[in-house]
Amino acid sequence: MTTYLTTAIPYVNAAPHLGHALELVQADVLARHRRLRGEPVRFLTGTDDNALKNVAAARAAGLEVRAFVDANAARFAGLKGPLELSFDDFIRTSADPRHAPGVEQLWRECSADLYLRDYEGLYCLGCERFCAPAELVDGLCPEHFVAPEPVAERNWFFRLTRYKDQILQILETDFVRVHPPARRNEVLAFVRAGLEDFSVSRPAVRAGGWGVRVPDDPDQVVYVWWDALANYVTALGDGDLYSRWWQGSDQRIHVIGKGIVRFHAVYWLALLLSAGRPLPTAIFVHDYLTVDGAKLAKSAGNAVDPVALADRYGTDAVRWWLLRDVAAVGDTDFTVDRLVQRHDQDLANGLGNLVNRVLTLVRKYRPGGVDPAPVGVAVPARIDEALAAFDFRAALDTLCSVVDEGNRLVDSERPWELHRNHAGPRLDEVLATLLGWCRLAATELAPFLPTGSARLLAQLDATESPSPVFPRLGGSRS
Repeated sequence: MTTYLTTAIPYVNAAPHLGHALELVQADVLARHRRLRGEPVRFLTGTDDNALKNVAAARAAGLEVRAFVDANAARFAGLKGPLELSFDDFIRTSADPRHAPGVEQLWRECSADLYLRDYEGLYCLGCERFCAPAELVDGLCPEHFVAPEPVAERNWFFRLTRYKDQILQILETDFVRVHPPARRNEVLAFVRAGLEDFSVSRPAVRAGGWGVRVPDDPDQVVYVWWDALANYVTALGDGDLYSRWWQGSDQRIHVIGKGIVRFHAVYWLALLLSAGRPLPTAIFVHDYLTVDGAKLAKSAGNAVDPVALADRYGTDAVRWWLLRDVAAVGDTDFTVDRLVQRHDQDLANGLGNLVNRVLTLVRKYRPGGVDPAPVGVAVPARIDEALAAFDFRAALDTLCSVVDEGNRLVDSERPWELHRNHAGPRLDEVLATLLGWCRLAATELAPFLPTGSARLLAQLDATESPSPVFPRLGGSRS
């Protein structure tokens, strides 16, 4: 099973926040898990440099656009170390030599569906799209809570209306699976309500010349969503990488946030149909992180810096909270207290304590060592099933059940009493089974906590007395 896995590429109008970390970590787990199973995977992420909102943010900061974009893009690329990400490729739409030619090629492939006309509408810079009046709430964009700007201009349009029936069939039959079902139902309702052709270019003067120029029309730049969506194929070029990972992959999975489902599950499919290219196979949609009920956003002043969080509490704690506590449907409120409590409960007092407990018993009663027994043969399959459904909570519930099983065995068999009662064969069996549970948990933990798993496995192979792999955080805050 060959998998091409991508995240959405974020705007670089500000530094990354914890919401960006959520998507990256989720995609990273999917990639690492499939690699653990021996499957070929290519994991792509990057940054959307060409948005008008990036230009506006640079102007507001009094900076040259290139310098502003480069600095923020570097911050996103810099998440790889602090979050222990394993992406294979990172594309920047303004700086990568692969991108602009690929965008232009896709444009030419869709030329039969492109036409030029005058347009007048309400433009939300935050969404980077025109909004219909019916979508507004009290005259405001429901996503960004700002009034869209009236814009009248001459743009290139794409004949989206031509693809309504095809897209409807693709989504209804799950030829392209949109998950979770609530998001699939939303996009189906949007398509059934009727589609309109949409603007796919902007006047170069409004963009300050920033962006990819429309082929044969230098007065226009390619609309940022066409530009951004194209990265999934432009990053592969048109040679062997494209043949293997886009044309040849068994699964082409986009991991995205709920605010951009329409672009991926409608517009992107239409562009690919127009160009005669293969479609993605799945679009996994996560909801938002909030603070005090408000969506994380730099403009809201509630952005949480994932690098600072990892520096303070450790990458294991950050990744674990994002995967264990974030709901599959519905927004999840973040607090440091919740992160610390979840780490201490599941990792310090749970898995880490079990491994420490078992190794202490082994070192005490069998200093020569014990071979771990094979246990939990159904556990990997249950984790596979959960992640195939993009259910990170269920996958970690399965992992935590391994810890529970080990603790129950310790409590029921009481190895110290077996030793005192000279029940050597049974003690050997119990210790071997306990080590089997510990090794299984440490191995299956690897996609979720890469270095945490490595530390546990190293400790299981060591001969010295164990020390806590996941020290408690509860008393460590200043």
